[in-house]
Amino acid sequence: MEDRNQKLKILCLHGFRTSGKFLEKQISKWDPSLFLPHFHLEDMNVKMQDFPDGLFGAGGKSDIEGIFPPPYFEWFQFNPDFTEYTNLEECISHLCQYITHNGPFHGLLGFSQGAALCALLLGYKAQGKVLKEHPPFKMFVSISGSKFRDPSICEVAYKDKIEVKSVHFIGSKDWLRLPSEDLATAFQDPLIIRHPQGHTVPRLDETSTEQLRKWIADILVQSKGGICNGEHDEPKSVEETTKVDDEEGTPKLLQKQIINDDSVDASGSEFARNEVKEETPKVIQNKINGSQIHASEET
Repeated sequence: MEDRNQKLKILCLHGFRTSGKFLEKQISKWDPSLFLPHFHLEDMNVKMQDFPDGLFGAGGKSDIEGIFPPPYFEWFQFNPDFTEYTNLEECISHLCQYITHNGPFHGLLGFSQGAALCALLLGYKAQGKVLKEHPPFKMFVSISGSKFRDPSICEVAYKDKIEVKSVHFIGSKDWLRLPSEDLATAFQDPLIIRHPQGHTVPRLDETSTEQLRKWIADILVQSKGGICNGEHDEPKSVEETTKVDDEEGTPKLLQKQIINDDSVDASGSEFARNEVKEETPKVIQNKINGSQIHASEET
């Protein structure tokens, strides 16, 4: 008999210079029953999605000013040429500690910069670098995600196919379309759901909604309890679950860019495009030295 107590607890990471509340609003356009399967009636008011804010306050103008109220946050920073980023190690440690104290989580969901971080955590966990005491994650929802491009990161995080079940939402007008497709190749048997929009959390049509619903249902069937019911062993210590191993071959994280120009076509048109129109009122896109950042959002 199917376990009616199964719950999905999902950690959701927002995009650059936005907030957890903004991502929650973006996700609210999806059918709310998608991530609330098999609940007892008395549990229906239990919030099983967690939307933390980035570790750092926005260090500059947010693209959603005038669209959604502040405060705004970022997970880490990068230079004007988008060739270096800082505070990434601190961000990873913070997220691991957050997961340890607030989990266990069944899965991860991220938009743009948040999706890149989710995939990085999953890759590091698969290689035994972080979250060693946390139960295996069962699912990952990537929306406009991308790989980190620093070779020292790639050699560890994407060394082997990540076996976590993943679904990747990729927009035909998204300036991160090609990097998003590249991220999907890092996972074993990824589900790709394409949409006609740009760099945004898309509205899902009936077909996409049913694809996602079936994908989640299949994961629940395969899970057969365990973390779905919140069962896990307590970690030995926060330090053990949050540290990134410093053994030889472990990446140095504070060095290079997330997305190089060579991650798109030779013309760079995907990053240079500034006229993408969405079905909703306003999408604002920034350019940094000819490249757009992880910032375009919509309500």
